[in-house]
Amino acid sequence: MDYEPPFLETYKTLLQEEDSNRNNDLLLVENFDDEIELPLIDLNRLNENNLDERDECMEEISDAARRWGFFQIVNHGISKDLLGMMLFEQMKLFYQPFVKKSSDNFLGLPPRTYRWGNPSATNLKQLLWSEAFHFPISDISMMDNQHKSLRWNIEAFEAAVTPLAQCLAEILACKMNMIMKSKNYFKENCFQKSSIIRLNRYPPCPKLLSSKLYGLMPHNDSSFISIVYQDHVGGLELLKDGKWIHVKPNPGALVINIGDLFQALSNGIYKSIKHRVVVSQKEERYSVAFFYCPLLETLIQSHSHTKPAMYKNFTFREYREQNEKAVKQTGDKIGLSKFLL
Repeated sequence: MDYEPPFLETYKTLLQEEDSNRNNDLLLVENFDDEIELPLIDLNRLNENNLDERDECMEEISDAARRWGFFQIVNHGISKDLLGMMLFEQMKLFYQPFVKKSSDNFLGLPPRTYRWGNPSATNLKQLLWSEAFHFPISDISMMDNQHKSLRWNIEAFEAAVTPLAQCLAEILACKMNMIMKSKNYFKENCFQKSSIIRLNRYPPCPKLLSSKLYGLMPHNDSSFISIVYQDHVGGLELLKDGKWIHVKPNPGALVINIGDLFQALSNGIYKSIKHRVVVSQKEERYSVAFFYCPLLETLIQSHSHTKPAMYKNFTFREYREQNEKAVKQTGDKIGLSKFLL
């Protein structure tokens, strides 16, 4: 199939080295310990005239962010039709020939908009079985006219998901009684064009490799919060209490997770949880991720009434530069460890 990235051809040398070292029985992706349904929160209650009902919903959001770092929401205001169109456009996009979608001028956007696997991997655990389109919101309007339908649907999705992200962020800050320099901290620092949308596809993986390769390696998100729409195919796992737990998919819900920036902002109260994606032998998996991010010069400062700050002040630019440097050196993000006091 001409749309599939050349995973096997590119990874051949590393896979052969593993076989020759008799590591072919090594399971990088161990079996998960359990399957769970994330806390499910109905956002309809935020619109209730009953203040007790509204506050209870806000408390559930805060509690899930403290205990899990992940939760699901329904009645979130993003229509099923729009989510369905996003999936339809996503499939059309990924089914373009690999030579075409990997070319520098595809979509009329900057190079590295399209990404696949990890061609520069130096060991087995860095091999990824996935492909993605990474869209900074500021780039969307530059998309060529051959892909108007894709552009319109991404713009419609962004217009719906950004206010949702801002609402959730403000609730989380409110329930922590954070004292910000400005009560409009998120509105002033997370502009429409500072966030990112990522379209992901995880192709079926050969049986002999599916337990050895990640779709997406373990990581923490570099955002305040991330909002993910996924299909019915499972694959998302999170690390809780030292165990990898498989998240049961719920196509009617959006998955919300706390990113590193909110963990630092909340002084460690809200948890940025390490998570990963494992691959399927039989089915491809799709997801759309929205990363709610600030402007590069935004100052991230820990807020707490009960304990000293865990993190020194840093800008989003400093955080990104540290992560990019670490990825080049080790293949993995450094996260918040560089900023601990």
